[in-house]
Amino acid sequence: MINIDQRTHTRKDGTTVIVLTPTGRLDITTAWQFRLKLQECISKLSHNVVVNLGQVNFIDSSGLTSLVAGMRDADQVKGSFRICNVHPEAKLVFEVTMMDSVFEIFETEEEALESAPRSIST
Repeated sequence: MINIDQRTHTRKDGTTVIVLTPTGRLDITTAWQFRLKLQECISKLSHNVVVNLGQVNFIDSSGLTSLVAGMRDADQVKGSFRICNVHPEAKLVFEVTMMDSVFEIFETEEEALESAPRSIST
């Protein structure tokens, strides 16, 4: 079981962004739960998602796969998918797998929220 904090942020331009903050490990035992949560948020709440990884101290290939799937879901509906605040332990995995060049990764949640594209639909 993975704990996922979910918040809704409304930008000044009216765009709704869902911020998800999972806690603990994003691995083969928890990635499917996280994947389902991403799908639900993107399809029902907002096409724009920020994933704050500050509380995730371990991520494996299953966790990366769930993030890639979320990014694809957002792309399909012309939304945005950003990652921020990557825990130092997890950052190495992104660098080694070269996923740091695939995702839009920001240092802080504020930067990720402010960079979200302006869109008419949410």
